[in-house]
Amino acid sequence: MNNKPTILLVEDDPFLSSVLRLKLEKESFKVIRAADGEEALNFLTEQGIRPSLILLDLILPKKNGFEVLETIRQDPLLEKLPVIIISNLGQPSDIERGKALGVIDYFIKARLSIGELVNRVKTEVLDKDILDGKIKTKDNKPTHQIRTNAEGMNL
Repeated sequence: MNNKPTILLVEDDPFLSSVLRLKLEKESFKVIRAADGEEALNFLTEQGIRPSLILLDLILPKKNGFEVLETIRQDPLLEKLPVIIISNLGQPSDIERGKALGVIDYFIKARLSIGELVNRVKTEVLDKDILDGKIKTKDNKPTHQIRTNAEGMNL
């Protein structure tokens, strides 16, 4: 049985996808890649995949990232999935829209540090696993501050 945390990587750029996949797999994550919004929703709704976290680009073929995010937030089985946006869209209105849809962080590709993104994913998944009882600490408390909304985003 595979107990690796799963990341759904929704990114249409093959190069960035490959780099992120390699870095995340090196950190012991299982990575499922979707190249467009429809494929991502298919994994979540039709195939029943429940990732530990979703990395979501916004500019995607077929269904854009905001459409994917809106669909996720309207589904009671998916609405609580943590989502980190990675996008070239960096306008304040785009960031605010992401916050309103409950993303936990927003990375702009032009300023993207792959290492920082991977660390953010590790922190989020580790904190979630501790809270869910999958990982125990000495005193059964999380080792990091948990972000429960988008107000603490690193922008």
